[in-house]
Amino acid sequence: MEAPQPGKHALEPVLETLGQTNHALMEEFGARLAGFRPEEYQNFLRELAQAVAKDAPRWQALQAQYYENQAALWMNMLSRAAGQNPPVATPAAAVAALTDRRFSAPEWGEHPLYDYLRQSYLLTATWLREAVSSLQMEPATQQRLDFFMRQYIDAMAPSNFPATNPEVLKKALESGGESLKAGLQNLLADMEKGRISMTDETAFEVGRNIAVTPGAVVFENELFQLLQYHPTTAEVASRPLLMVPPCINKYYIMDLEPSNSLVKYAVDRGHTVFLVSWCNIDESLRNVTWDDYIETGVATAVRVTQAIAGTGQIDALGFCVGGALLSCALAAYAVDQPLPVASLTLMATLLDYSDVGEIGVYIDRAFVEQREKQLEHGGVVPGKELAMAFSSLRANDLIWPYVVNNYLKGEKPPAFDLLYWNGDGTNLPGPMFAWYLRHLYLQNELCLPNALTVLGRPVDLSRIRLPAYVFGAREDHIVPWKSAYQATRLLSGPMEFVLGASGHIAGSINPASKNRRNYWTGGTLGGTADEWLATATDVPGSWWVHWGDWMDRLNPERVSAPQALGNAQYPPIEPAPGRYVQARC
Repeated sequence: MEAPQPGKHALEPVLETLGQTNHALMEEFGARLAGFRPEEYQNFLRELAQAVAKDAPRWQALQAQYYENQAALWMNMLSRAAGQNPPVATPAAAVAALTDRRFSAPEWGEHPLYDYLRQSYLLTATWLREAVSSLQMEPATQQRLDFFMRQYIDAMAPSNFPATNPEVLKKALESGGESLKAGLQNLLADMEKGRISMTDETAFEVGRNIAVTPGAVVFENELFQLLQYHPTTAEVASRPLLMVPPCINKYYIMDLEPSNSLVKYAVDRGHTVFLVSWCNIDESLRNVTWDDYIETGVATAVRVTQAIAGTGQIDALGFCVGGALLSCALAAYAVDQPLPVASLTLMATLLDYSDVGEIGVYIDRAFVEQREKQLEHGGVVPGKELAMAFSSLRANDLIWPYVVNNYLKGEKPPAFDLLYWNGDGTNLPGPMFAWYLRHLYLQNELCLPNALTVLGRPVDLSRIRLPAYVFGAREDHIVPWKSAYQATRLLSGPMEFVLGASGHIAGSINPASKNRRNYWTGGTLGGTADEWLATATDVPGSWWVHWGDWMDRLNPERVSAPQALGNAQYPPIEPAPGRYVQARC
C-alpha cells in the first residue's frame, strides 16, 4: 500500500504554511507549554554530558545495542516494502507501537515507512530513558534529567509533525486541504489566546451549565466573594460547611455540572454550604501577600460564615492550595484567637513539601530567587503561566494530543467540563506567589513547628487539634498521595485518611451519582504511607459517600433549614456564581 500523498497543486502551499506555523508552535508552545526555559534546557544538556562522561562504558554498551536494534528495524522495513513478511525485528517497540494511543490508528501500521517511523521513535525513546536512568548522579539531578528527557521525547514524536503523521496526510487528502486550513485557523486562534484549547469552549458558560447550584453572594471584599447555597432539604446539619478551593483556578471545580458537583452533593446531604470564590488578581492587587490571603481571605470567610449561620462553630474543607491556606490560618490563629472551626477536611493538600512530585524540577533556588527579584516591587503572575507549568507535567495527555487534533488535523476538541475549568486560570499576586514558592516549596517550612511567622504569629500545625479527614489521590502528579498522607502526622486531632483512585482532579471530583472507581480506607495510621496502604481496605465507588458519612457522624444534630440566604448584616449581593468567577485571564 502506498503512503498517503496529497495532491501537490492543491495542498503543497497549505502544507508549507502549516509546516512553518508548526515550527513556530514548536518554538513558542513547545518552549512555554512543554516547560522548557532556555537556561534549563542548557543545564539539562550540560548535566547529561557530564553524567555520560562519568560512565562512558555503560553509555557505549547501550548505544551499541540501540544501533543494532535500529539496523534490524531498518531491514525489517525494507523487507516489508519488498512484499515480504519478515518476523518483527524489535518486539518491544512493536508492542509499544500497538498500545501507544498516539500510534493506534491503522494508518501507522498499513505502510512500512510509517510503521518504521513509529517503531524507530519508540525504540529511540526507550534507549534515551534507559540511558538517563542508568547514569550515576544525585537523586534531584536524576529527577531533573528524567523529566527533561521525557519532555524532549514527547515533543519529538513523529505524530506531532504533519509530514510524518499519516493520519494528518490522509485527512488532508480526503478534505482537499480543508483540514490543514482549519488547523491553521485553530493554531492562530490559540496563539492569540496564549494557550492550547483542550475543549470546545463554546459548549460551556459559567452560570448557564456549570457552576449552577442555586445560591447567592452574601459577602465580598477585594480578595474574594463568599457564596451561600440554597438548601434542598427541610433540615440541615447544625453547623455550616465552608469550602476553600484553590486560588490558582476558579472555584467551580467544586461545582461543575449538577451530576459531578461536590457543592450540590453536600447541599443534598443536608449541609448549609458556603464557598470562597477568589478574585482573579489584576494590577490593583499586585501587592497582596500571603498574610492577606490568610486574614482578608480565609479568616474573614470563616467568621462571616459563622455570623450568617449563627452557630458557635463551622466545618471547613480545603482543596489543594486552599487546604494549605486553611491549615496555615488555623495554626496561626490557634496561638491566641482560635478560629471557630470544628472539623477539617483536606482534599489533595500538601502540608509537607519534601516531595512535591515533578513540579519540583521547576522550583529550585535559582528559579525562586529570579522570581523574587522580578516581583520585589509587586506584580501579577498570569494564570496562563501556572497552567502551562502544570500541563507540561503530563504533556502527552494535556498538550500534544491537542496539538495533533486541533492544529494538524483541524478538528475541534470535544466538550469536557473538567478541561474547560482547567483552561480557566486565575492570576496570582506576585508577593504572595513568591512567598509561597520560597517558604513552602523551596524551604518546606509549613511542616516545621514555628519556622513560619504569619500575621505575626508562629505557625505550628500540631496546634490544629480538630477531627480531620485527609484525602489523597493515588495517581496525583501535583500532590503525591504519600505527601498528602503526611498531614496525618502533622495535625493533632482524630484522623481519617482516605486514598482515592485516579489523579489530582479526576480522583478528587469522583461524583457519588456515578459511583465509579474505588478508594482505600481503614488503614493503620502512625506509620508510613505504604504501611497504611498495606492495612487498608479497597472499597468500590466514590469516596464522597464515605466523607459524607464521616461528616454526619461528627455532626449528627439537625435543625430547620434557613429560609433565606445571608442575614441582616450580610444580605445577598447578587446571584451565584457571582462576578469574580466570570473574570478571565
